[in-house]
Amino acid sequence: MSATLRLDALTKSFDGRANAVDAVSLTVEPGECLAILGPSGSGKSSVLRAIAGLDSPTSGRILVDGTDVAGVAPERRGMAMVFQRPLLFPHLSVLDNVAFAATVAGTPRGEAREDARQFLALVQLEGFGSRPVTALSGGQEQRVALARALAARPRVLLLDEPFSALDPELRADMHELLGQLRERLKPTVVMVTHDRDEAAIVADRVALLRTGRLLQHDTVERLYTRPASLDVARLMGGRIEVAGVVREGVHRSPLGSIEAPAGESWPEGESVLVVRHEAVHLASPPVPAPQGMTGVTAVVTARHARGPRAAIELAVGSATLAAEVPASRPLTIGQEVAAHIPRSACTVVTPVPG
Repeated sequence: MSATLRLDALTKSFDGRANAVDAVSLTVEPGECLAILGPSGSGKSSVLRAIAGLDSPTSGRILVDGTDVAGVAPERRGMAMVFQRPLLFPHLSVLDNVAFAATVAGTPRGEAREDARQFLALVQLEGFGSRPVTALSGGQEQRVALARALAARPRVLLLDEPFSALDPELRADMHELLGQLRERLKPTVVMVTHDRDEAAIVADRVALLRTGRLLQHDTVERLYTRPASLDVARLMGGRIEVAGVVREGVHRSPLGSIEAPAGESWPEGESVLVVRHEAVHLASPPVPAPQGMTGVTAVVTARHARGPRAAIELAVGSATLAAEVPASRPLTIGQEVAAHIPRSACTVVTPVPG
């Protein structure tokens, strides 16, 4: 149930308009889970529909284990897809919904049902086979849809925001279930999501799209800590951007001089220092920074409640920093603190033109 999936300059346009997908190239290894992440209109679903065969690409190739399937009918691609809505057959029982693909393929009904039972057990719905699908909860419906897709034994499993309509607790349960299924079946998975947190939980690697272009294809950690551009940093929720200039491997700005982390080389010239706000430590009263950190004196300019956490905004001369602290920590607007920034958490990107 796994295959190598490769997109080679995949492009899709509609009615001669600007490309919804613009020459996207990437590889998903066997057993890997790729999350396609991006805002609305970024081309996420267009990529997934092209992979599934629901839309024909304008140009480019879709290769499964080296074979181009761009012109192959959807049902012959060895793929199965789970949508945001379960799309179960209301006139069939839970078991017959899961057995549907095998039955249509000509497998005897009894054999198809017996096979389907093992997949119901995998999604923790053992004993639900005789129930009508109209008697299921939303989370149970998605489990059945997932079991039906897996019962088709796809080489590539496609997930189109399948958990977005569920409440947070059910979504967490489905994330855990997907992890268990991946560990047991080792499927190749491509999942579309607009949720950074979901991508971080379920995926090995993330393809970040904007306006149809692939901005970065990388691990979740590197998207957060080593964004390829300012666009990537912003789309991943980055809140710290400090303009400056790099000279001899050192970024100079209102924060002072920050050296490139060991093993990294920063290009010379104008650049923007980016660092995750989660990495910034605040000390009050101000104390010297520990080894490996840059310390600056900052003034709290805003505080925003975020449930058990509080988002803090700080001014350092003309630069703005951000940090998070426990909601119970008594930091007030106008208070002077020390902001400690780990040099290993810093990177630089090219400033946006203009």
